Amino acid sequence: MKKTATRLADGRELIYYDARDDAARDAVDQRPLDPISTRSEIRHDRLLGDDVAVASHRQGRTYHPPADECPLCPSRDGRLSEIPASDYDVVVFENRFPSLAGDAGRCEVVCFTSDHDASFADLTAEQAALVLDAWTDRTAELAQLPSVEQVFCFENRGREIGVTLGHPHGQIYGYPFPTPRTRLMLRSAVEHRERTGRNLFDDVVAEERSDGSRIVLDGEHWTAFVPYAAHWPYEVHLYPKRRVPDLTALDDAARTEFPQMYLELLKRFDRIFGEGEPPTPYIAAWHQAPFGKGGEVSRADREEFALHLELFTIRRTSGKLKFLAGSESGMNVFINDVPPEAAAERLREVASK
Repeated sequence: MKKTATRLADGRELIYYDARDDAARDAVDQRPLDPISTRSEIRHDRLLGDDVAVASHRQGRTYHPPADECPLCPSRDGRLSEIPASDYDVVVFENRFPSLAGDAGRCEVVCFTSDHDASFADLTAEQAALVLDAWTDRTAELAQLPSVEQVFCFENRGREIGVTLGHPHGQIYGYPFPTPRTRLMLRSAVEHRERTGRNLFDDVVAEERSDGSRIVLDGEHWTAFVPYAAHWPYEVHLYPKRRVPDLTALDDAARTEFPQMYLELLKRFDRIFGEGEPPTPYIAAWHQAPFGKGGEVSRADREEFALHLELFTIRRTSGKLKFLAGSESGMNVFINDVPPEAAAERLREVASK
């Protein structure tokens, strides 16, 4: 992998990740852009104990532009975009409309491919491996920023999810605090360790593999399963079999196997509802351990955590979505219409031949 960093016309950082070492990345952003002005603010909710990012400048962000005006396509044929080069493999750049910025963290955009009409599932294993390299590198780099306590790599796919740019891309958030979801998992892990002397994540994976009814894929280095208490109609958790706290700690064997495993999961998601159905909307979310800079998370807590990817769709059946209504949004009590065992069975049925 070759990594080339540059700056856009407004000063934002952009990094090219290339599979070939001889790739030349000398294109200059020729757009007449004003310096970025952001107004990100973190407010603490004293009742719930969590934090809310207020970012009013995002109201003016790009919203469903036509394909020939896509800001994530390469700059070519006289049309200038966020990526100055006329082609690229993988690109990461600072978000022009960040939810988090400055002392409140950092937001980046990850373009998986220059092909506007592709999806992550269309990537080759080599391309997916390069995206994994980019995620890993950004995790390591953002860990060096004083304002970043936890790195979250994710992809929103589909208008139903709220995606406003059709080009295949994801995002990376560098939060200035451990996120509420992670705090809950760490608390459960600590309580489990105190009660049993064992690691909670290890036990969950072992129990799923022993039971088998919710296993979707079981490779040499990764296991994918629908969790026992899945929140979403179709939800899969993908764990490396060797527990590590974040992407930077994956060994070569796990990194080599990941692309094929993940691409197969994405292909199966697009087959869940049968032929002729539109692409399945989904969220793919990497759960990584916080860095423990602020003292809230200890080194022992960090080592107790297990890196895993959560993949889920809000589509519960053909033409129908799972909305977070009163119980979920008001009380945070999820109601799942699809039994996890049935979801796992369906995901096994649609395996690639």
